[in-house]
Amino acid sequence: MPDRIFLDKQTPTAFKALTSTATEIRAKAREIGLDRVLMELVNVRASQLNGCAFCLDRHTQLALDAGDTAQRLGVLPAWRETDLFSDKERAALELTEAVTLVADQHPDDATLARVRTVLSDDEASVVTWAAITINAFNRVSILSGHPVRPRRSAPASDPSPSA
Repeated sequence: MPDRIFLDKQTPTAFKALTSTATEIRAKAREIGLDRVLMELVNVRASQLNGCAFCLDRHTQLALDAGDTAQRLGVLPAWRETDLFSDKERAALELTEAVTLVADQHPDDATLARVRTVLSDDEASVVTWAAITINAFNRVSILSGHPVRPRRSAPASDPSPSA
């Protein structure tokens, strides 16, 4: 896509700041006991809603590396219709969708109250920040036109720049 500017390369200090935010969120998630699978579900679900191929490719692989299954990732768009996700994961997914779709509809009090019956304040805060951050990464990748390239083999697990 020759007319695209790779925003992360053009303004690397801003991208580094976004990456630092993601690093802080991952550290806080570990500190409060939110597992990597749940955090990657947040990343994948927001990326699905935003249609970010680059982030979907990256975070689907990271979710698998963290121990999630192809089945769960395959049905993630219909998570409400399955029993494959824990109550905590369901609350995180509901909150992720509310954050990602905030321009279409602000979350109502009932949604937020339902989420807070499952997630602690710290957990809800970290999931919210993770959703905000992956939404920012989605926009960087979409607007930059970051390509998805075929994999030759499964990549080694690496820390993602996004939450």
